[in-house]
Amino acid sequence: MIKERYHVTISRWTAGRYLKRWGFTPRKPAKRALEQNPEAVMHWLDTEYPAIKKAPDKEQAEIHWGDEMGIRSDHQSGRTWGIKGKTPIVSSTGQRFSCHMISTITNRGTLRFMIFQKRFTTEVFIEFLRRLVRSVKHKVYLIVDNHSVHRAARVRKWLERHDDKIVVFYLPPYSPEPNPEECLNNDIKNNASQTRRLNSKKELQENVRYYLRVTQKRPAIVRRFFRGQRSLIPHEMSTIK
Repeated sequence: MIKERYHVTISRWTAGRYLKRWGFTPRKPAKRALEQNPEAVMHWLDTEYPAIKKAPDKEQAEIHWGDEMGIRSDHQSGRTWGIKGKTPIVSSTGQRFSCHMISTITNRGTLRFMIFQKRFTTEVFIEFLRRLVRSVKHKVYLIVDNHSVHRAARVRKWLERHDDKIVVFYLPPYSPEPNPEECLNNDIKNNASQTRRLNSKKELQENVRYYLRVTQKRPAIVRRFFRGQRSLIPHEMSTIK
């Protein structure tokens, strides 16, 4: 890039020294979809979300952030000790299995979840919505992404019949960054399936369920996901204008 723009050739080591002097360090980059519309994201953060936050005061509602994900047995995270120059080997099953979960969190530390085995469908989503409204005393304002299941006709009809109990709002397309549920998902992938060696789908499900139940009893951890997201999003969004 330097050669193309300024017709000057420098070595990669010189470029590295310049970058280090200017405060840059090698970092693992976060991925962002090319299809994301930065203006739509900024409009949602500046206009739509403030309106959502004001509405619950009138209806005594709770704002829940929701998402779903899959957890695989072969997901690798974390490190272990080993001799320098030699990759450590950890014995584990050669079988591949997974489980799926859908959950919501609130900035007061509430966590609701459901573990399921089959793929994410309208039936699964509606079943979770039924459980959610039964477990919450107040009306629910649920914020989710633009997954096709979330906008399915059957889901819309179900929501119309229960609009006194729940209302769903949608994030801009290809924009998971504002959702604090992403922090919960990362926490589960990095910790729930790594605490012990898992040899079957049943063990994976039990481990994830146990980890989520422990997290439910520690609302301070759930609230921490929101603090991390608030500190990240304004800076991130300001860089993509």
